[in-house]
Amino acid sequence: MQGMSAEANEIYVELCPENLLRALRTAQAARWVKMKLTNKHTPCLTVEVELPSIGSCHRLAVHDIPITIIKRRDWADYAEPEMPDFDVSITMPTLKMLKNVVDKMKNINNFVSLSANQNGEMKLSVETDMVSINTHFKDLFNPAWRRDAGDAGVGESSRSSQGDPAQFAQARIDIRRFAQFLSSQQVNPNRVICNIVNNRVVHFYLMHDDVSLQYFMPVVST
Repeated sequence: MQGMSAEANEIYVELCPENLLRALRTAQAARWVKMKLTNKHTPCLTVEVELPSIGSCHRLAVHDIPITIIKRRDWADYAEPEMPDFDVSITMPTLKMLKNVVDKMKNINNFVSLSANQNGEMKLSVETDMVSINTHFKDLFNPAWRRDAGDAGVGESSRSSQGDPAQFAQARIDIRRFAQFLSSQQVNPNRVICNIVNNRVVHFYLMHDDVSLQYFMPVVST
């Protein structure tokens, strides 16, 4: 299969991740794996796996995963979202640690306030009429973002030059959605950055080698 033209030499496809996962499970001890788009009565992502040979025999496993071709007029729906104009950017503690904290907090309230500042401090807060619980994290890294020709990248400066670095930006979010986000990450990211637009949205940016994932979580009004 080929793209529309040399200028638009791309193909957007949709597939069931479970089908791809089952195909890749057979490749754990493979000599090599080849992935290609094919047309076998229906568009497919074909995964060819050469397994270690037994004697002089070569073993080749082929998986044809049905896919749906995304029409070009719908490509804009899949464009990488733009980085929000955030108030605070901070590198999060390990997701496993956060998950342990949030799992306990979600039994107290349906919402959690996530706040951070440019002094490397982050806070999770839940409260009811009877109790108020705050968990503090300190000495976190505040990345500085650079924007070159519309692309964002992470710099190594640890402080922002705008406003009071001790001022907290906060967002009140659904704690169960937040817990689902923390428990669903199996990519073991090298770094997770939390960008907060005060009282509007939280933007999570996960980086792992040459792969990045972005999540947007809107605030919940009081």
